[in-house]
Order: sequence, then C-alpha cells, then structure tokens
Amino acid sequence: MQEKSVSQALDFRRSVRVYDSGKSIDIVKVKKCIIQATLAPSSSNMQLWEFHHVISKNKIQQIAKSCFNQPAAKTAEQLVIVVVRRDLWRKRLDSNINNIKFSLSKIQNLDPIKKKKALQYYEKLVPMIYSDFFGIIGFLKKIYVKMIGLYRPIYQEVGSGDVRVIAHKSAALAAQSFMVSMAGIGYDTCPMEGFDSNRVKKDLNISSKTEISMVIGCGIRKKDGIYGKRFRVSIDETYHIH
Repeated sequence: MQEKSVSQALDFRRSVRVYDSGKSIDIVKVKKCIIQATLAPSSSNMQLWEFHHVISKNKIQQIAKSCFNQPAAKTAEQLVIVVVRRDLWRKRLDSNINNIKFSLSKIQNLDPIKKKKALQYYEKLVPMIYSDFFGIIGFLKKIYVKMIGLYRPIYQEVGSGDVRVIAHKSAALAAQSFMVSMAGIGYDTCPMEGFDSNRVKKDLNISSKTEISMVIGCGIRKKDGIYGKRFRVSIDETYHIH
C-alpha cells in the first residue's frame, strides 16, 4: 500500500469504532509509528510520556473491560496506551541538561555567558515550575506570579494543576502524531478517554503515580466501523483572524 501524504492521512483518519478481525496489522509498523510519535513537540522538551504497546489478545480483552467494553477496544487488533509520567520530570530534566552540555562541548570558543544562559533555563526555571510539595509550593508560586504579573508579563502556569495540563498536552500531541502516522500507512485508530484509569494501570502493571492520557484502539476498519459522516462545526465559528 502506497503511503499517504500528510493531507491525505489527515483526511483518512477517523475514529474507527469497529475493526475487521480478518485483517491484521504489522507489530513492527505500529512500533515505527510510535517512534515517529516521539518526534512530536514537547513542552520544554521534557517528553514526560510513555507508550504501552499491547499485542496480547488476552491483555487486549482485559483492558477492554477496563474501557467498559467499548467496541473500539474490544475489537482492536492492538492497543497503544499513552501514559503521562510527571513523576519522571527530574530524570528527563537531567537528560536535557546532559544533552545541552554535550552539544555545547562540541562548540569551539563558546562564550561562557552564552553557555550559562543556555543552561539557566533547565537548571533554574524548569525545576521551579515542576517542583512542588503537596500543592503548597505551587500555591505560593501562583501568588507570586500573580503579583509580578500586575507589573510586567510573566509566565502564569506554574501550579501543580497547570503542570499536569502541560504534560497531558504534550502527550496528546504525541498521540495525534501517532494516529496520523498510522493513517499514513492505511492503519486505523480510535482514541478513547472512557476508561477506569486505576484498572488500566493495574492491567499494565504500572505505577499509581502515572496518569493515563488515552487508550488508542488500532486495526483495520470494518465498513460499519465508522459511525456516520465526519461532522465539524463551521470554520466561521472556530477561525478568528487578528
């Protein structure tokens, strides 16, 4: 099958609710789409995501029960579960710092001031945003930025809830990249947010500190697997030019 252009893939992608059990999808190709998903933009390049690729039929049925037996999970050939790992922020931060230091070490005659500025963001600002203690530090940070914001522009999203939203937005960007990549090779997907997150974590045997962003059913669509024609509200309602 010839790979589609980005525009063709976006047009092809639909939320497929029922998959054809007689048509399989290649595990290696799905993994490649997951790898491509990791190229998605990530806030501060923190990459606080994990992808759990479920290929066991028994495990799929187990997780389908945690997804309330939705057809998109129950009939899926494979599942890809996008998991948010805010608990790994220090580890991912260190990876970014080490990468910057390594990259800068390759530049000859680098101005020490420029090197300091390049590292300052990750060594000072990012820890300030991500660190918290039972929500207390986040609350104090919110008060601080509100006060400073009265006098000059300042980054406002510094609370624990804000950081959670940031991490999930990055995970969602990766999930969309995965689904478009799958569409590009003619594979179908369906993102699901209806699930018992605690049960899915147990199904995957992952830490309670993780957060399930979405469960994505994967396979080849049946003719009746798409519930109706695509509907979008008028662009006049959603497009604003300034």
